[in-house]
Amino acid sequence: MRFLGLAVVTSAALVLAACGDKKAETTPAAETAAATPAMAAPATVAMAPITGKTWEVKMMGDGTTYKYEPAELTIAPGDGIKFIMVSNGPHNVAFDPATLPEAAKAQLMANMTEQVMELSGKTLTMPNEEYVLSFAGVPAGTYDYFCTPHIAMNMRGKVTIK
Repeated sequence: MRFLGLAVVTSAALVLAACGDKKAETTPAAETAAATPAMAAPATVAMAPITGKTWEVKMMGDGTTYKYEPAELTIAPGDGIKFIMVSNGPHNVAFDPATLPEAAKAQLMANMTEQVMELSGKTLTMPNEEYVLSFAGVPAGTYDYFCTPHIAMNMRGKVTIK
């Protein structure tokens, strides 16, 4: 008898969970969104390969200081940067989407292979592991970037495209 009672309770819980999922799909907000015509999606930007020089930036830490070396670079249009994990990872390169012009944001996103999150590149964990980022097609300007795991340790860099 106990088994039958447990089976009934379990079945009821599954039915309620399934109903809850259906109810979430038909909320007024979902109905309004479904009834509203979709806005045009932004144009897709293609990945632009490096057509110029590839610069190297080392990613390192010693337990108290975390940095990109060099921390600032001025590059030409079409250049790229090879980020190399040297010590005390994990490290990555990320851009704050709120600080980027839309044209730069779209092109950087297209150029960033293996994104972990929006405008956040692959996390490097092993010495000599590399992440190459093309700045081809990115408008001239200055772009600040940071290491997500070490942002609190002020691991930041800056690239200026002339």
